[in-house]
Amino acid sequence: MALLFISSEERAAVWIPIFEAAGETIVFGEDAVNDPAEITHLFCWVPPKSLEIYPNLQVVISAGAGVDQMPALPKGIALSRSLDPGISEMVRDWVVMATLMLHRDMPQYLEQARAGEWRSRTPRLVRNTRIGIMGLGRIGRLAARTLSDLGFTVSGWSQSGRPVEGVEVFAQDELNSFLAGANVVVCLLPLTPATQGLMDAEFFAALPKGAALVHAGRGAQLDMYALHAALDSGHIATAMLDVTNPEPLPHDHWAWRHPRVVVTPHMAAETDHEQGALHALAVIRASRAKEPVPGFVDPDKGY
Repeated sequence: MALLFISSEERAAVWIPIFEAAGETIVFGEDAVNDPAEITHLFCWVPPKSLEIYPNLQVVISAGAGVDQMPALPKGIALSRSLDPGISEMVRDWVVMATLMLHRDMPQYLEQARAGEWRSRTPRLVRNTRIGIMGLGRIGRLAARTLSDLGFTVSGWSQSGRPVEGVEVFAQDELNSFLAGANVVVCLLPLTPATQGLMDAEFFAALPKGAALVHAGRGAQLDMYALHAALDSGHIATAMLDVTNPEPLPHDHWAWRHPRVVVTPHMAAETDHEQGALHALAVIRASRAKEPVPGFVDPDKGY
């Protein structure tokens, strides 16, 4: 069994000693493959176009927590996403930062600072503010718990509608009811056919006037033109985006210059190299033992 590693030299430098210590074989790049039949696992962001040359390939391991960049895999090949706990913590930190910034009108203060304008705004109490989180997976639950600990009222919307302690959870068919009560809506959804283009004009109209958007899901979930219109009409007060549509955002895009929008370049989290290697080893060992693959992605759900 061998892992085919298609990634950066920087990441490889961390993985080599970890795999050597574990007694596992790792092959760096397709040019280094001597016998395609030895390749049982593949680590990459996007796989090579032809996987048929690897007859014993069992699992493709995504270099990140997201898998929407992955094409449909041949039958019999599983897909695993990163379960690095650091990703959850880093995205949680970005979401909390963004939520607090919008709660305290920071985009407006930044614009005033650029204009040299000294003018205060009446602050709002956290206990009077409801945060609505779309997506209650590992990251969503962690963000909900942290924001709740800060004193915010937190609600959630998820496909399953499963209960989460301390959170009012709305089911998939209750989106408008969920949105109607959210002062700040946070998107942490995976990209699926059901969530692509979800945040459109109808979505923003369902939010209360003056609501804010925190977006750390996937760019294709957001209709940027609908957001622009909602901001300019005053229905949406502010937005903070770590993912955009398109991505990367062109230098002359309106979102860079809008006074009530803050954009960060998809930097909320990055897979830790050491944790990524340990996850890959866990996947390899689970496959060998015929056990459930950590981070297994259901091809029907897309996550």
